[in-house]
Amino acid sequence: MANGTEWVKFMTERVVDYIETPREQRKQTRLEAKAAREPWLIRWFGLAPLGLKVWWHGRKNKTLE
Repeated sequence: MANGTEWVKFMTERVVDYIETPREQRKQTRLEAKAAREPWLIRWFGLAPLGLKVWWHGRKNKTLE
């Protein structure tokens, strides 16, 4: 990108789209996106912590029986 005209055009379109969207729809979109996200532990470290958690809880349940 030799000049910033494409970037300015893109950002202008995003801002105009944001302004034209009703507040309630923006809020609903944010809530839906937040609900669809994976838990932070999985997002940051992958499935290894989940596997450790499942193993640890299984281990604790076996010792109680």
